[in-house]
Amino acid sequence: MRVLVLALIVALAGNHYISTLFAVPQFTAGKTYVYKYEAFLMGGLPEEGLARAGMKVRSKVKISAAASNTFMLKLVDPEISEYSGIWPKDAFTPASKLTSALAAQLLTPIKFEYTNGVVGKVFAPTGISATVLNIFRGILNILQLNIKKTQNVYELQESGAQGVCKTHYVISEDAKAERMFLTKTKDMNHCQERIAMDIGLAYTEKCAECQARGNALKGAAAFNYIMKPDDTGALILEATTTEMIQFSPFEIMNGAAQMEARQILTFVEIEKAAIQPISAEYIHRGSLQYQWGSETLQTPIQLLRVRNVEAQTVEILNHLVTNNMAKVHEDAPLKFIELIQLLRVASPDGINALWNQYRAKPEHRHWILNALPAIGNNVALRFLMNKFLANEMTVAEAAQALMASVHMVTANLETIKTAESLAMNQKIQENAVLREIVMLGYGTMVAKYCAQNSTCPADLVKPIHDIAVKAISSGEIEKLVLALKVLGNAGHPASIKPIIKILPKFGGAAANLPLRAQIDAVLALRNIAKKEPKMVQEIALQLFMDRALHPELRMVATIVMFETKLPMGLVTALADSLLKETNLQVASFAYSHMKAMTRHTAPDFASVAAACNVAIKIFGSKFERMSHRFSRAFHLNAYHNPWLMGAAASAYYVNDAATIMPRAMMANARTYLAGAYADVFELGLRTDGIQEAILKIPAAQDDADRITKMKQVMKAISEWRAHPSSQPLASAFVKVFGQEIAFANLDKAVLDHLIEMTTGAAIQTRGKKILDAVLSGVTLHYAKPLLLAEVRRILPTAVGLPMELSFYTAAVAAASVEVQATVTPPVPENFHPAQLLKSDINIRAALSPSLSMHTYAVMGVNTAFIQAALVSRARVHTIVPAKIEARLDMNKGNFKFDFLPVQGIDKLASAVVETFAVARNVEDLAAAKITPVIPAEGTSQLSRETFSSKNSGTASSLGGGRRASSEIIPVDLPSKIANRLRTSKVISKKKCTVAQTFGIKACAALESRNAAFIRRCPFYAMIGKHALSLEVAPAPGPVIEKVEIEIQIGDKAAEKIIKVINWSDDGKPLEDKNVLMKLKKILVPRPNNSTTNLYSSSSSRSQSSRSSSSRSSTTSSTSSRSSSSSASRHITEMVDTAAANSKHEVYDMLFSKNHIHQHSVPTDRPNSQSSAQSLEAIFRKAKYLANTVAPAVTILIRAMRADHKVQGYQIAAYYDKPTARVQVILANLTEGNNWRICADGVILSNHKMMAKIAWGIECKQYATEVTAETGFVSKDPAARLKISWDKLPRRMTKYGKRVYRYFRRFNEEIGVTVAKAKNDRKKLKLTVAAASETSVNVVLKTPRRTIYKVGMGLPVALPIRNTNEMAPFQDNLAEKLAYLFTKANAAECTMIKDTVTTFNSRKYKNEMPHACYQVLAQDCTPELKFIVLLKRDQAQEQNQVNVKIAKIDVDMYPRDSAIMVKVNGVEIPASKLPYHHPGGKIEIRKEGEGIALQAPSHGLQEVYLDLNTLKVKVTDWMRGQTCGLCGKADGEIRQEYRTPNERLSKNAVSYAHSWVLPGRSCRDASECYIKHESVKLEKQVILNGEESKCYSVEPVLRCLPGCMSVRTTTVTVGFHCLPADSNLNRSGGLSSIYEKSTDLWETAEAHLACRCSAQCA
Repeated sequence: MRVLVLALIVALAGNHYISTLFAVPQFTAGKTYVYKYEAFLMGGLPEEGLARAGMKVRSKVKISAAASNTFMLKLVDPEISEYSGIWPKDAFTPASKLTSALAAQLLTPIKFEYTNGVVGKVFAPTGISATVLNIFRGILNILQLNIKKTQNVYELQESGAQGVCKTHYVISEDAKAERMFLTKTKDMNHCQERIAMDIGLAYTEKCAECQARGNALKGAAAFNYIMKPDDTGALILEATTTEMIQFSPFEIMNGAAQMEARQILTFVEIEKAAIQPISAEYIHRGSLQYQWGSETLQTPIQLLRVRNVEAQTVEILNHLVTNNMAKVHEDAPLKFIELIQLLRVASPDGINALWNQYRAKPEHRHWILNALPAIGNNVALRFLMNKFLANEMTVAEAAQALMASVHMVTANLETIKTAESLAMNQKIQENAVLREIVMLGYGTMVAKYCAQNSTCPADLVKPIHDIAVKAISSGEIEKLVLALKVLGNAGHPASIKPIIKILPKFGGAAANLPLRAQIDAVLALRNIAKKEPKMVQEIALQLFMDRALHPELRMVATIVMFETKLPMGLVTALADSLLKETNLQVASFAYSHMKAMTRHTAPDFASVAAACNVAIKIFGSKFERMSHRFSRAFHLNAYHNPWLMGAAASAYYVNDAATIMPRAMMANARTYLAGAYADVFELGLRTDGIQEAILKIPAAQDDADRITKMKQVMKAISEWRAHPSSQPLASAFVKVFGQEIAFANLDKAVLDHLIEMTTGAAIQTRGKKILDAVLSGVTLHYAKPLLLAEVRRILPTAVGLPMELSFYTAAVAAASVEVQATVTPPVPENFHPAQLLKSDINIRAALSPSLSMHTYAVMGVNTAFIQAALVSRARVHTIVPAKIEARLDMNKGNFKFDFLPVQGIDKLASAVVETFAVARNVEDLAAAKITPVIPAEGTSQLSRETFSSKNSGTASSLGGGRRASSEIIPVDLPSKIANRLRTSKVISKKKCTVAQTFGIKACAALESRNAAFIRRCPFYAMIGKHALSLEVAPAPGPVIEKVEIEIQIGDKAAEKIIKVINWSDDGKPLEDKNVLMKLKKILVPRPNNSTTNLYSSSSSRSQSSRSSSSRSSTTSSTSSRSSSSSASRHITEMVDTAAANSKHEVYDMLFSKNHIHQHSVPTDRPNSQSSAQSLEAIFRKAKYLANTVAPAVTILIRAMRADHKVQGYQIAAYYDKPTARVQVILANLTEGNNWRICADGVILSNHKMMAKIAWGIECKQYATEVTAETGFVSKDPAARLKISWDKLPRRMTKYGKRVYRYFRRFNEEIGVTVAKAKNDRKKLKLTVAAASETSVNVVLKTPRRTIYKVGMGLPVALPIRNTNEMAPFQDNLAEKLAYLFTKANAAECTMIKDTVTTFNSRKYKNEMPHACYQVLAQDCTPELKFIVLLKRDQAQEQNQVNVKIAKIDVDMYPRDSAIMVKVNGVEIPASKLPYHHPGGKIEIRKEGEGIALQAPSHGLQEVYLDLNTLKVKVTDWMRGQTCGLCGKADGEIRQEYRTPNERLSKNAVSYAHSWVLPGRSCRDASECYIKHESVKLEKQVILNGEESKCYSVEPVLRCLPGCMSVRTTTVTVGFHCLPADSNLNRSGGLSSIYEKSTDLWETAEAHLACRCSAQCA
């Protein structure tokens, strides 16, 4: 019992103790609590001994009660200090002027609510600025305590000055001392509501997966309290706050800058006098949470004291105009930012007054219009709108300004409303360019608003929804496409429903819309997928799975689907469906997409890459060997986790008919940085009809009669449907940061307009005006300023002042151009550009382009009255002036260009990057202090303690680890390492090169001093000062007045020769007066007595090697190759290189020549066919062509010296037509300099070319020999390139080895095999042989390696078949190339006996009906350019062909073992062939044993018929647009059997029968007595439990009424079944039977030949 009583007493005492000790702070009425307060913010690197920037606030703080739960807070004797110096050596500097200026605000007391340790509302007079009030909030933030009386360790989301963040409490007590100790920590990276402001980050997306691997920004705060509890609560005796924020563009564990905030609040005493409020009204100014003030108006890179904004703006504007005329001023970017800052402060009336003052001055007006968009608020947007509507701006000015504005203006409801009114304005809508800019910009502004606000009303996109609905109902496709692109930019989830109504499967409107509108609808879902990935994923997946949709639409859906980050299950399901995919284009695209994703290393797609890696195993090698003509996706990316940095690029090409030119191409690039990513650029291009428009003939006008006749033929085929026509159209779009900024469609109307603009009378008038201006002299000055980047993140600190992370880039580019020209004879009034080709033109021009760019990265405090920050500044300045005088004498073929020196400019480019700590206040800007982060002196004297506990990198750099260390530098470290840790190393390099010939000296200087001596990481390497410069100055020696380039073409080229080179004399400069005399002697024909051989160093080797090669080589006769040649036909030798210390087998090809040299050789040499001997024979005739022929071209590059000595280079080119030889000699004109380059080239035959290149002193130091020839490997065409040498410069071999080492990195990726081999030590040999028309085998032999790849695919087919039919195109090179292109890439269909091989190379047997035509191939677009009909002559068992093309009918048929041809019923004798149709590019010619019709410009490459073979070839641009027995030529072998009504047949016989042209009557002279008919299945069928009758949904051949079958066959067709009691009759109910679905497959009897009775109707 005593124990129980004792326990009860202890428990009660304990509860009383807890309730007493765990008390909340209280301020008793009638007392004034006095505290000493000190707070400072300091930014920089964590190591001591480096520069930091910061500020400090010191004051006494008084707190007293004003009413129940309401208290007064007042500062006494406040003092503000600033810091910029070496920490901790330097001291804070008092900012006395700033303290005095803010004294009135700082000394004004404020009111605040305080209940149970929680700060409530804050009240203050209006005279206290938001920034000063936030300093008070920093003090109140210390008082914010949520104490739980029953717990001493707990966590909660606590409200504070910086938001609602995760907070941990730990409470302990000292019972003896009656003290309570409280520790509170806040994790700033886990906040329920973090107060922060982001500017310029709307286009970036958070990468949660990247941040899971590392952080670029991290912050935490710790609060420590010592409190004395009493009966009324607790008294805070001391409170300290430490907040640390670390930031790095890379992962912070690899080095970071930090911002440290400290607060100390120490109890002093209690006074009795209460704090008295001032007489002003105290209004509610928010809560404890930080309130934004004027931070956004103040750029962190400079502090402006704005006294008179109008006057200061005018001053800056005049400075920019004045100092950026001839060249850009180095400080122009900073001044431009200053102009923007002043305009942000200015009122709308002030901006309007500035415009009215300067709008008539073009230079001032230009700067204002470039600065206005960067203001970034609604004032700028409304100003631009009003001025354009008032006709005070041109369309070009409005387009430029509005394009920038919509991306730079801060998006809020006010600016969005302004943008909407602008977009709907009639004047904007009437201009296509402005309409596109403003509409797309409206979508962008909605996207930016939604990115910054958690609630984004759907009403923002409703106007665009209404436009889309109206466009659909009225059929205005262009308006619909624009609306979809706007919705795509906006990316609002509310747009999903309007968009899917346009898509097939989801809405009925899709049936009436073109494919491109549907594709744009799918692409519009991409930005929506970032917010609603699951919803978009379901839509895209359904589109992909529907095999009835257009393949291109399904492939675009694949792109969108993968961007939603598919989970493992869906990726596996996708892979499974691809195994059953019937469309090879879709299968190839999806497979390549999945395979490319397996190599994705970026964190955000890691799960998708893993899923694809698993799913890809399902396919095996099923889709590996698909050709390049099928659609594909590509991905390249690189991501480095320690740096949180990476880049990715994707490219897609979409094809729907296996043509050479894809239907659509798309490429985009993404960057990763600091835990976020942005889609920086994307380009899309559609090429519908471009290839066709280029190669086909223009559409025939009023050719309705031809089309009507062809349609009548096709109507005979049951249910024939024309394919949709792809009108010639190209379109392109550009996206920047995920937002489409421009798109364009190119159609016939646009092309006609462009042609009219460039060829009409207006262009000649405009050209004449330009020429007149140039003749009278033109001076142009242009400057373009740009604010390229303004990215800011502002965070409040515990002190109450904001910390800002900023990145600015501004650039100004300027150019000054002066041009003056004269033309002789003068230009007449009726000027034509061709007249300039017969004139003497003199031009003087001076050009001075320059660029200045500033980039700033800032971390620190930025307010309207004080800045203290760490700044990294990069300044780039370039100027490249030039003065040119040119004379162009068109009649004499003389062109002279003089480059004159520019005085006063030596430095062409400079770049300086420096990091410094800056502190300044607005009241004393002259006292601003800037300190380099790495001190220029004294770094070697830093003590060991300098890198003590705050050194975060020394130990890791020594041990090779990447983690930070807090250890002191060990005393026993080697002295070298210790010195490295304490001393900053300065890198200083300068390299100069002198072009003595032209008197130019160029020097590049580099100086670098960085913090990498502390820690080896990228961030520390950036910190410091780096300077790079490029200077050009005159070289020491004679003065060069100018550099002259003179080109002489034609007969007078010999007159310009200065240095004559022959083989008996090394060559001496000729005096000007003797040049013509000596040239005349040289050019007089005379026996060649010269014995010096330019290539003597290599002739003996060449002769021996050539003779041996000639003995070993064999000549093979040429033969025609089959089109089906492949790699297996190559004669290959697998060389066992065991003797060469290799156990690998090396692929090799035996190359045989197929040519004889066309040059004669001496008859006394029996093996004179050797190429080397032929070349030597030519050289023996004339070692130097100058002895026999005049130069064709002479080029002189001279440096004109003051002493008139010749200096420079001379290039002379000679051409000897009889020997097909070209010789080029480059010689140095300096007296006594015999350095030259000699190049000789000879065409030995139509199949072989040789060249020799030698250089050095008298061209004898180095020499190479190049041979290019064609031949055969086995019977396959091949080409070989050989390069041999005697001696090469070391530098050339060095770089050659570097190239090889670089190439080796990609061997496996590109499938190249590299094997060791002992080949010729001084020879490279490249052999390429055609394995087929679309693939080649390649072997490259180097001295130590053999590199080869077998079966390398080609994107285009090689024209390696017989090209003898080139006669019609011999006189027109363009037509010749077009013919070869179309012929090589044509799709071919053949029929040998009864076997048809389709365009897609699928074979089947064609059971042909008697006397009836079948459609072999035809153009299935509404144009109906051609039809090829086939009929079997049953008597002779021979094929007959009828071709309907243009306005002619061509019949080809056998007669008497020969093929005859008729054109429009008139037989053309063989003697009259080839026949050329006068109305079109159609040729009929005899070829081999048959007849060939060729009409490539009509889409029909060739129709060939002989007694055994029938061939039809269609051009590449007709792929996918054909139909008939030969198929669609789209590469889709799984969908080959398409009937005329587009139904996919499973049976080749049924498919062939569907293309039969039925007979009209049983009395028809053609004897075709067969028709198409739906037949009834005779046997009883029980379907779904009930008796049914079934009818074929595919036509079956049956005899006409009154006729009976004499020959039949069995065919498998699909049947549709109906209940047995349904009233279906053949006349009515079967009219639409071909539209029905297939219920079952059964056999039916088809009639192939019929006999009719005499009484048939």
